[in-house]
Amino acid sequence: MNFFSAIVKFENLHEVRRLCHWGPVIALTVIAVCSSVAILDSIIWYWPLDTTGGSVNFIMLINWTVLILYNYFNAMYMGPGYIPLQWKPVSWSKMFCVYRRCCHCKFYTVCVMKMDHHCPWINNCCGHLNHAYFTSFLLLAPLGCIHAAFIFIMTMYTELYDRISFGWSSVKIDMSAVRRVHHPIMPFNVAAFAATLFALGLALGTTIAVGMLFFIQMKVITRNKTSIEAWIEEKAKDRIQYYQTGEEFVFPYDLGGRWENFKQVFTWSGTPEGDGIEWPVNEKCHQYTLTIEQLKQKTDKRVRSVQYRVVEDYNGACCPLGKGLNTFFRTPCTEEPRIKLTKGETIFATRGTKWWMYGDKVLTEEQIRDGVRIRGWFPRRCVEKCHYDSANNSAPEEKKDL
Repeated sequence: MNFFSAIVKFENLHEVRRLCHWGPVIALTVIAVCSSVAILDSIIWYWPLDTTGGSVNFIMLINWTVLILYNYFNAMYMGPGYIPLQWKPVSWSKMFCVYRRCCHCKFYTVCVMKMDHHCPWINNCCGHLNHAYFTSFLLLAPLGCIHAAFIFIMTMYTELYDRISFGWSSVKIDMSAVRRVHHPIMPFNVAAFAATLFALGLALGTTIAVGMLFFIQMKVITRNKTSIEAWIEEKAKDRIQYYQTGEEFVFPYDLGGRWENFKQVFTWSGTPEGDGIEWPVNEKCHQYTLTIEQLKQKTDKRVRSVQYRVVEDYNGACCPLGKGLNTFFRTPCTEEPRIKLTKGETIFATRGTKWWMYGDKVLTEEQIRDGVRIRGWFPRRCVEKCHYDSANNSAPEEKKDL
């Protein structure tokens, strides 16, 4: 027992639960399938002990797997870094306001340093400390899959070439035929062919999907932004254009050059620049520039929100069967929550699609005192727009019709 305790720290076993989520399960399954089949196919196609090329191919394949898993688990378990509890800026009067570069994660109810997004594939947030590891994983996974896909194709080609009988009207494949030139130490039968074909599909799909995510991440990194900050900047421009204020919004963390921005995330030591709280900013800005802009956007959001009354109960299901086919099939593709609705409740909607809406539920005084906030998606058919009494409760002119 003492020997086991020396290897496994029981106080850290709760971290193993991060693996018990559909994201890591799928990601690690894809890595395991592609790596295992590629290793087996390498033995069949290019036996590493025969030639130098075979040895190099095999070592590179193992290297991809190790690097991918190293960056994946670092991104998962190192985490993004969190703001200490009860921390607040010493020179800012609003107690609830932290530097806008930090963001609250609704999944773990913590304030994340330089939060980019919550990633289900690592079951953790991507932020200050693990952004480089996460982006490296996004680069290495497609490269490894490209190498694996090449091995799959070459294995199928070399193994099937002598087994294909060309006729005038048909092509027949004899999977039981014996190769005349090369005698692999492992058989390439129907099961091996099916596994290789399946792994090839996974490798190609991963290359495309993860490769696109890598280019998206590099786009924001070279501008020293996060995905959240890019969205804030876009809304800032929309706000300025909507109200014609004439002000100029300067993104505070863009240091003016792609290389300078790149070095804020990627360093030789592996530790990103900064302490996760204070950051180098543009000379026209200060540490609170993004915070102030976000407060303006929140005020604008309240002004432009539209009040709705619930006319139909909703149980909070992601894809409700009883709300129509369009509502069922066009549910928002997001992990944002759905909220239960009861007939007679009031909702302030801030955005929406043709079939769904997103908003905040009007709460009781007791819920407000307890700090409760209920917001999320709900079917549009479950609510109707409130009609204001022009004598007593007129709607603001700036409100946006959703």
